[in-house]
This record gives sequence, structure tokens and C-alpha cells, in this order.
Amino acid sequence: MLPAYITHPDCQKHDMGPHHPECPERIGAVNDQLLMKGLLDYMDQCDAPLATREQLVRAHSGFYLDEFAEIAQQVPDGKLVQIDPDTSINEFSYQAALRSAGALVMAVDLVAGGKAPSAFCNIRPPGHHAERSNAGGFCFFNNVAVGIRHAIAVYGVERIALIDFDVHHGNGSEDILFNDEHVLMCSIFEKNIYPFCGDVPMGKNMVNVGLPSRSGGDVFRQAVLNQWIPALEKYQPQMIFISAGFDGHREDDMGNLGLVEADYEWVTKQIMRIADRFAQGRVVSCLEGGYALSALGRSAAAHVRVLIGAD
Repeated sequence: MLPAYITHPDCQKHDMGPHHPECPERIGAVNDQLLMKGLLDYMDQCDAPLATREQLVRAHSGFYLDEFAEIAQQVPDGKLVQIDPDTSINEFSYQAALRSAGALVMAVDLVAGGKAPSAFCNIRPPGHHAERSNAGGFCFFNNVAVGIRHAIAVYGVERIALIDFDVHHGNGSEDILFNDEHVLMCSIFEKNIYPFCGDVPMGKNMVNVGLPSRSGGDVFRQAVLNQWIPALEKYQPQMIFISAGFDGHREDDMGNLGLVEADYEWVTKQIMRIADRFAQGRVVSCLEGGYALSALGRSAAAHVRVLIGAD
């Protein structure tokens, strides 16, 4: 069995306008690095399906799904409709969002279904800021939450860990999953930047670690070792999901943590050790942030190399 690589051309058609950091080129930046480093040769490349309403409603309210679909249907060709000050949609955005959520469903079907040892979803729009009833922060559907709820509902997975190392706290994932007895969410993020929350966890199943600006890799690694790893060892997850945001890189001006590729490689190794010990190596990772294209590609490649065991 090969690890799965899941993406779709529709993910590049969503466009929020010139100079927006969450741009279509992000998909290519990741894909090109994986191709250049030969990693795609060791992965099964799959096209993401469209998520269904049944799959989406496990993570989002029916009212929100209907409202977003109605807004999306009314977008004129070649125009943008603003969702919040930083987030907008074009005529292709709804389809792209369905593909992104569908990628996580496919990843779960492959990994939990015993057809792939792990999966990486190179998708956009990202998802971890999308709350149960709200879009925001460049996100429309909470892709990773859709995947987690699919794993619980269809495959009966009882203990799932969600690891989020994006520089921004995954407020949407926390909003959907707090106090879910089947989920432990571990988030490390930079304090005092968007979405300006996370310091006080919403539920007992949240391990939120806010770091000061300019913390650097050493502080990040200590936080993982001192706070994430003990919680994960105690929880013993049967499957692990990763919200893989690379905007904490020192070249990315969306955050200021000062991480480098070696830090993403290192944290992935820690996650895989937990996965191998408790979860039969079953890991599903999905792209979240990362906006400096060269740094994004290099960091994602470092992450995927460990994820698929090519390190």
C-alpha cells in the first residue's frame, strides 16, 4: 500500500483576487516540491471527490450549509463576493470548498479503510477557521472536522487526536470539536494574532499552547515535548489528523514564530512516533496555512517526507 496524495484541479480555481495571500499558486508550490524531491513517486495520487451534505452536516449546521450554498450560487462570473473583510468567493469557490472537504473524506476512507497507511491532502480553501455556523479566515468548510466526524460515524474510531501546528489557532476546529469525547485537539499557535483566541480552552479535550512572537524552534519544540506528548500518550489515539499550517516559517509574514523546515520535520517525527505506538501509523494530514510560496513548498515537503516514511 502506498500513502495517498489527494488534491484536485478545482482547488486552484478558487481565487480571492490579486495579491491575496491565500492564492491558487499555493497548491502548485507544494506539488512542485513533492515532485522535485521525488516524493510523489512513493504516493498514490488521487482526485478529491465532492463532499456530500450528509458528510458536511456532521461538522456544520444545516442552516449555514444552505446559506453558503445560496450565496455561492449568486456569484456573478468573474466577480468576487465578500464573506468577511479577509475572505471572499468567486464562481468556483463553492466547488473548490466541496473538493477540499471531500479530500478529507476520501483520506479517511483510504486510511481507516485499510487501503493506505497515511494520507496528505494538498487542498484549498483551508478549513480550520471555519466554525460550525460561520466562515472566516479564508475558510468555508472545516475540512479536518468533516474528516474526523466521518471517521467516527462511518468507521467507529473512538479516540482521535487532532494536531494543529498552524501559526494561527484553529478556532473553527475548537468550536466544532470542543467537549467531543472522541477527540483530543492539540494546538500550538502564536499569541495575540488572528483569531485572537485560544488562550482559554473551550473544552477539557483541548490542549492549547499559545507562544509569544519570535519564540523560535527551541521554544516550539519544548512546548510539544512538555504539553502535547504527555497528553497524547495518556490519550492513546487510534487515529491522528494534522492541520498542517506552515505559516509559522520565518519567511512567512503572516506570523512571527520563526520556525524553519527542520522544525516541521521534527514535529512530524514526534507525531509519527505517537501514531506508530498507538494508532497503527494511521495519520491524515491536510494543508492549512502557509503563504510564502517557497517556504511553504519546502516545509510541506519536509513534513510529507516524514509522513510517508521516506526520511
